[in-house]
Amino acid sequence: MRIGLLGTGPWAGFVHAPALAAHPGVEFAGVWGRRPEAARELAEAHGVRAYGSVEELLADVDAVSIALPPEVQARYAVQAAEAGRHLLLDKPVAVTVADAAAVAGAVEKRGLASVVFFTVRFGGEQAPWLAEQAAREDWFTARCEWIGAVFTTDSPYAASAWRREKGALWDVGPHALSVLLPVLGDVEKLTAAPGPGDTVHLVLRHAGGASSTVTLSLTAPPEAAVDGVAFELRGAGGVSAMPGRGEHPTAAFGRAVDALLTAADGGPAHPCDAAFGLRVVELLAEAEQALTA
Repeated sequence: MRIGLLGTGPWAGFVHAPALAAHPGVEFAGVWGRRPEAARELAEAHGVRAYGSVEELLADVDAVSIALPPEVQARYAVQAAEAGRHLLLDKPVAVTVADAAAVAGAVEKRGLASVVFFTVRFGGEQAPWLAEQAAREDWFTARCEWIGAVFTTDSPYAASAWRREKGALWDVGPHALSVLLPVLGDVEKLTAAPGPGDTVHLVLRHAGGASSTVTLSLTAPPEAAVDGVAFELRGAGGVSAMPGRGEHPTAAFGRAVDALLTAADGGPAHPCDAAFGLRVVELLAEAEQALTA
């Protein structure tokens, strides 16, 4: 499958491009970006073409991998889907329900494959653990924490305008929801409260009857963000904690590419498709509204 990359930022260069270049089932066609000089630099680093326009890239590929800010991603995802191209998306799919619905609708209308890259859902140790926990029905409650220090350190992602505007809820909130929903079921009721900085606390009631709590932050002191990702389940069978993340994210991204190839080759839709991405955006929007009520 020929895949083109839309985007030239840190995540595109750190994860998308090297993973696409290394994948044995992919022909990495090239890169387009809103900054032509950045596109040329990233393309040269991987020996591929820098496209002058999105239209040129879409005419030359079977699928696109998108590493753009979410408010921009949605527009180009719809354009790619309308051109009949499969989609490998980043989270969140969009920052409004309407835009996320447009992406999911375009994919469904044209019968395309889509995968949203929720990192943990494709983790080498986390994915099988999540599948094992989802097979159980005796969970009582869960605790999920996603606490980072992006805005209190020299993180390359601190300069991201959309992260500064939308905060932890929209940046790491999708990761938390991506692990809670497949294990405990859809969310029936959601409440939210703000903490310091961009910190958000959520309490969720799930369709399966269990409840969960979520703490999200990108403004924690560096000392408080050590081992800041945790997912713990408690039920009749005891306590189970998600394995820690130890691999480079390109490994997980490679599995997301595998999932897209399988779905595009006639396999079933992946659980992390554009429709799931839409549901996550719906819940994030509900939480955002609850925080401002």
